[in-house]
Amino acid sequence: MDITTLPDIAGLSTAMAQSQLMSNVGTELLAEQLEQMQLSTDSLTKIMESSVQPHLGSTIDISL
Repeated sequence: MDITTLPDIAGLSTAMAQSQLMSNVGTELLAEQLEQMQLSTDSLTKIMESSVQPHLGSTIDISL
């Protein structure tokens, strides 16, 4: 049995750890982007709701 033909266990372990790390980083970035898109969607929804009644907030009644 030739030892040089066996896979490099340390190398495989390192490669698997790096792959897992990249997967975790990608998942976190995707979650952050999803949260930002949700905030943008909420803001857009509020803007669209206010455009349905554009007269609201356009004048201020003040009596002294």
